[in-house]
Amino acid sequence: MTSRFRHVALIGKYQASGARAQADARDGVMEDIGAFLESQGCHVFVEKSAAGEADADAIVGGRYEALSVEEIGQRCDLGLVVGGDGTMLGIGRQLACYGIPLIGINRGRLGFITDIPLDNYQATLIPMLAGEYEEDHRSLMHAQVMRDGASVFDALAMNDVVVNRGATSGMVELRVSVGRHFVANQRADGLIIASPTGSTAYALSAGGPLLHPAVPGWVLVPIAPHTLSNRPVLLPDADEIVIELVAGRDASANFDMQSLASLAIGDRVVVRRSDFRVRFLHPRGWSYFDTLRKKLHWNEGGS
Repeated sequence: MTSRFRHVALIGKYQASGARAQADARDGVMEDIGAFLESQGCHVFVEKSAAGEADADAIVGGRYEALSVEEIGQRCDLGLVVGGDGTMLGIGRQLACYGIPLIGINRGRLGFITDIPLDNYQATLIPMLAGEYEEDHRSLMHAQVMRDGASVFDALAMNDVVVNRGATSGMVELRVSVGRHFVANQRADGLIIASPTGSTAYALSAGGPLLHPAVPGWVLVPIAPHTLSNRPVLLPDADEIVIELVAGRDASANFDMQSLASLAIGDRVVVRRSDFRVRFLHPRGWSYFDTLRKKLHWNEGGS
């Protein structure tokens, strides 16, 4: 088979410094995947890491041209992400505006969005590169922290936006509005706004429901609420959600747990549906429910 993707960006763990990145360099995983892509007729690039081209060169021996994320968006027609869900979240947000599809190869345990096992990647990728795949679109959140009428922080999130109390402080009080409607003042350790993708992350551990990726909605999940009747709420993602900090010290807003903004009393966290979506490609026959069974260990322990 011949690949329908001519220019492929190889994106991996060398984005992060440390022992794992060095291990990737030693075991040659990225270089092996790059050579495999070339054997399928692909022109391979690597992502230029935050530290510059040196890290990428260490992984692939200087064999491939290193591109910035912007250059990948302009020059490549596929991103092949090697790592875990955190790696995919980071690059997915950055490449969503370019419409480039992403394939995830998981280096550790099965991920929810990096779902191809490393030990079987060649057999899985050959038909995918030839055009035999399932396409899966995931919505993004656009979040802003508003202070005195001005935006002081702006971020995209694929999983969730979380307002948290300070590590050594008590509960926060949050005024929540959906659309133009006031919902309630809530006292809790925090509040999660999760997308369907993020419904299997922090929101799940806080008692939220699972949302299928095709559902055009968000789930609002309180963290340890003062009032036990304060339960998770499923909302349409067309509505704007506003969370205002009424009381509480050292509160913060987290975006996919990868960026953070400190909040002052009166700050408003405004969350809207982004104009961009992330495009994931999965092997033919892929099912969201297959991933849930494997990752959440359903059907285990039964007779």
